[in-house]
Amino acid sequence: MATDTTAQSGGFHEAQRHLAGLTAHAEKRALLWLAPRTPRRVTSDHLTLLGLLAMVGCGVLYGLAGRHPGLLLLVNAGLVLNWLGDSLDGTLARYRGVERPRFGFYVDHLVDAVGVLFALGGLAFSALMSPLVAAGCLIAYYLLAIETYLATYAIGRFKISWGPVGGTELRIVLAVVNGLVFVQPRVFVGGSSWLVFDVLGVGTTTALGVLAIVAGIRGTRALALAEGWAPPLPPPAEPRATYR
Repeated sequence: MATDTTAQSGGFHEAQRHLAGLTAHAEKRALLWLAPRTPRRVTSDHLTLLGLLAMVGCGVLYGLAGRHPGLLLLVNAGLVLNWLGDSLDGTLARYRGVERPRFGFYVDHLVDAVGVLFALGGLAFSALMSPLVAAGCLIAYYLLAIETYLATYAIGRFKISWGPVGGTELRIVLAVVNGLVFVQPRVFVGGSSWLVFDVLGVGTTTALGVLAIVAGIRGTRALALAEGWAPPLPPPAEPRATYR
């Protein structure tokens, strides 16, 4: 994410980006192919706005999909547009030499937070996912996002993916689940009927929560070691009185 006006960074240094998702290599090649072929009138700001509007649209479509399941297939189109806007904006700015790293980082992740709110809000409204599950998933996502942004500032490490899973992989999984729910919105587990999106939501909430806790512990330990932390020494013993 950047604009077509170069700004002074004021000594700002971008954090080291960690991206190791299953599709990372193919995604990078695709973005590098798209960047020089993007019309000049299209800026990275336009792409960021496209990503936001696409995610808002996904939320609206999810909200209506409870009564009109066919709209789930349109959500997949929205996910593709969200990927295009969210992923190509920064690559395009770097290709044109007009990146603004502070502005881009701030706005890009603010947009992500709003987009996830709309998507999960739409699912909760649709009755395709229980509102409590949607709320839990949203909280877990925000907790992991907070830890990620704190680590970016304090440690200089910006994790875009966790293990083999990043944003693109999550979009692919969500698109597959949309197709599954379109055919069969419920599954039988342990002799009971469950909403597919509830099963996915509980699993996602658990995974995000565990990641947030583990990352928080590791980040705290890394900072403690980096800053020479040591357990406090016990207070000196009181001198004993001597008698002659």
